[in-house]
Amino acid sequence: MEQKPDTDEAVEPENAARKPKPSKKLESERRCIATGETQPKAGLIRFIVGPEGQIGPDLAERLPGRGIWVTGTREALEQAIAKKAFARSAKQQVQVPEGLADLVERLLEARTAETLGLARRSGELIMGLERVFETLDREPVAALIEATDAGRDGSRRFHAKLKAADLTGLPLLKELTSGQMGLALGRLNVVHAALKKGRMQEKVLADFARLSAWRRDDARNSTTLKGSAGDETQIAGR
Repeated sequence: MEQKPDTDEAVEPENAARKPKPSKKLESERRCIATGETQPKAGLIRFIVGPEGQIGPDLAERLPGRGIWVTGTREALEQAIAKKAFARSAKQQVQVPEGLADLVERLLEARTAETLGLARRSGELIMGLERVFETLDREPVAALIEATDAGRDGSRRFHAKLKAADLTGLPLLKELTSGQMGLALGRLNVVHAALKKGRMQEKVLADFARLSAWRRDDARNSTTLKGSAGDETQIAGR
């Protein structure tokens, strides 16, 4: 049976030639070189071979050259490296830099933080525990954000408020430290924030989900707040 492409070529069914145009869904699918599974690009990370044969991540999917796709988890990337799948896919000798998985995680963190900054400049991000509480009393929000190093007292107040207001079904994004969020948002530290509904909503949620997936199994993604006031179940978090 013919192998499905694991590069930038779109994955199409065998009878695709009979159709004048493949669907957008098919055009956006790629094959992971580690698992062999085909899935939408949103669940994979693109890598390219540099001029000197070095493998590098292309999170924005804009760098020139043929893309090599890996499922967006640390485990999948480590599997691809162990299987020497990059060289087989590129059909040439390649250099996989030491610490590539750590580099990908840092880039995902930076991209997520940058997106938060864009949401703030668009007026769609509310920062600070009290301001978040005021916003929750006034209008619906798309998601809530809590720093991974949030203090116990502030976190308990935060979760107690959500339970009292029957808002435990809201997505909770918990992937960045207060320092990382503060740097991106022009503050010393940011521990709690609320994402308002608007044009930045989809991108913020997507970037947090991508970082979350990188750090854990897909089955643990996309959960929501639930339980007692002290619970910290989230769609993203270490």
